[in-house]
Amino acid sequence: MAFDFSVPERVAEWRTRIAAFVAETVIPLEQRAFADGVDGELRDELQEAARAAGVWAPQAGAALGGGGFRFDEVAILLEEAGTSLLGPLALNCAAPDEGNMHLLDVVATGDQRSKYLEPLVAGAIRSCFAMTEPPPGAGSDPSALRTVATRTSGGWLINGEKHLITGAAGAAFVIAMVRDADTGSASMLLVDGDNPGMRVGDHARTLDSTMIGGHRQVVFEDAFVPDDAVLGEPGEGFRYAQVRLAPARLTHCMRWLGAARRAHEIALERAVGREVFGGRLADQGMAQAMIADNEIDLAAARALLWQTCWQVAEGGRGTEESSRAKVFISEATSRIVDRAVQLAGGLGTSDDLVIGRIYAEIRAFRIYDGASEVHRMSIAKRASRRTATRLGRS
Repeated sequence: MAFDFSVPERVAEWRTRIAAFVAETVIPLEQRAFADGVDGELRDELQEAARAAGVWAPQAGAALGGGGFRFDEVAILLEEAGTSLLGPLALNCAAPDEGNMHLLDVVATGDQRSKYLEPLVAGAIRSCFAMTEPPPGAGSDPSALRTVATRTSGGWLINGEKHLITGAAGAAFVIAMVRDADTGSASMLLVDGDNPGMRVGDHARTLDSTMIGGHRQVVFEDAFVPDDAVLGEPGEGFRYAQVRLAPARLTHCMRWLGAARRAHEIALERAVGREVFGGRLADQGMAQAMIADNEIDLAAARALLWQTCWQVAEGGRGTEESSRAKVFISEATSRIVDRAVQLAGGLGTSDDLVIGRIYAEIRAFRIYDGASEVHRMSIAKRASRRTATRLGRS
């Protein structure tokens, strides 16, 4: 088994275009977004520019109007998009839409593709994925799912509450994870944003602030959906969740690796130009240690990411591999940005250098799509099970 880390010509061309687009078009709009928030007008402006620049939806299939790249090639391009917090939104490769595109592409029926997937890839609509619930409902433990769907004439009635649902405000549809009231099994249901039985409620004030649609409460009160709103087969919700979550963990890694790289580059430029105690900051021993550790974390994170994405591109499920990558890269990128803040000093905590904003935005990455502790538990269980089987002690 050989890993080829050379970059194909078409991927290199797209990477160059994305880098130029982010530098020339996206980054100049960051301060506006930080001051006024990210709204539909800014999203439309960015996405129109991305289409014109030829960098639209690199992760989506060519037949859908996207870049049509392999998953390991997408890793290179989404890292570049992630060098601005607004880059993924501009290229239509941001969460949660990007993960929902993948899930719909794998599972949706023809009619569901026409109604939901195609306009989502085109940027005509937004979406959200509703799994997380307030305690004691589903969070790190999805088996605690409490939102229920009851079969009725011609469809389902949904009742329950979700919270911290990213992008819910203004979403054209919701992919809702529910538990069958009769069988107890989990299913995914497509709920239109204007469903009279669904209400988008309070916005949680979180550390991050550049996510369009916020992180909202979503309440279902006898929300009726027809039988054809079932995504895939009834009772297969947890299996489909893995279809979405394993690649989505990795695309988060791609984007945040780009953000961490930018934070490091900004801090390094400042360290090279900053005079302290009679010499450059970059020549001070403690600063050199932070610079070196950042370089090591960046290289290690990228190598693990590329290897894992190659395995997925070659047909692997990537469940355990994506868990390992998610834990390491979420923690490595957090370390990188933390050191970048320290190297940049007081300005590192401000929006002026963007590092402070990246620091606030990246913290939640160690929690969503599986907290580090939950992934570690799963990784350890698999390792112990393999060893017990090998020793005949299973």
